[in-house]
Amino acid sequence: MEFALVIIVVLLALAFDFTNGFHDAANAIATSIGTRALTPRAALIMAAICNLLGAMLGTHVAETIAHSIVNIDGQPIHSSLILVLAALVGAIGWNLITWWFGLPSSSTHALIGGLTGVGLAAGVPVFWKAITDKVVIPMFVSPIVGFTLAFLVMVGVLWLVRKARPNPTNRRFRIAQTASAAAMALGHGLQDAQKTMGIIMLALVAGGYYGKGDAIPFWVKISAALAISAGTYSGGWRIMRTLGRRIIELDPARGFVAESVSAIVLYVNAYALHAPISTTHTITSAIMGVGATKRLSAVRWGVAKNIVVAWVLTIPAAAIVGAVSYWILHGILG
Repeated sequence: MEFALVIIVVLLALAFDFTNGFHDAANAIATSIGTRALTPRAALIMAAICNLLGAMLGTHVAETIAHSIVNIDGQPIHSSLILVLAALVGAIGWNLITWWFGLPSSSTHALIGGLTGVGLAAGVPVFWKAITDKVVIPMFVSPIVGFTLAFLVMVGVLWLVRKARPNPTNRRFRIAQTASAAAMALGHGLQDAQKTMGIIMLALVAGGYYGKGDAIPFWVKISAALAISAGTYSGGWRIMRTLGRRIIELDPARGFVAESVSAIVLYVNAYALHAPISTTHTITSAIMGVGATKRLSAVRWGVAKNIVVAWVLTIPAAAIVGAVSYWILHGILG
């Protein structure tokens, strides 16, 4: 029974990774499509490849997810696996709800919310300090940094090109957006595919197949990388419309700056802080930052408000869905 549960958890984790790909594909390419720097199909292919490569660049975020959210040491194998399974159900459920309404919420926080909810429902220790330091604080700080840095960089760029002719300048920034979109997609793979690696590793440790200090095996890395890449290629058109056009009408220069700043924030958090931050929060706040350099009224703050509400609700909503899923699954399988 435990072996079958491990298989189910691994498959469901890869399904979550796939939904993460189509849910968050917009993070990397919406701005490039919105400014017509890339065609939708070319952008999706590039993002899928870069997500695949990015997923193989590190495991720090995966280790945070596997070992720093809930403590399953000493728990029965069966109960631990049900816990991980329920967390995934909570995260996937919230991903699908926000995707349906076209809201760019965070798959990262949906997964962490699901884990936290089932941890509370199951009565296992939750690492609140780690959640605060590596999830909650970055959740608020990263969008602020993304907005502020994007605003300041955009002001600098506008000053540098103030005497340049608009049409040639826009053409150059469209070409530059190919590189910035690729960097953003690489950062998305680096951050988001690792979360699936972490949840799979948590299930394998719970099932007794690996120890807590073991390195993440290659087959877990490549499976997560392929799943998020396939999900990215399948697209996420609803959310692309929100990020690419509904927050602000982007020009190529602003698209380039938003993507570049977002990529930098993702890399710093992955390599320096080992923090699983939201690519969605980062790119959305950067888009608002570059948009605000036009004038504050250029940003559609009503749309932005709906997005922020979805951000705030993500962790508690996924936690509730995860907790309910745990009670139901534990009643059926326990």
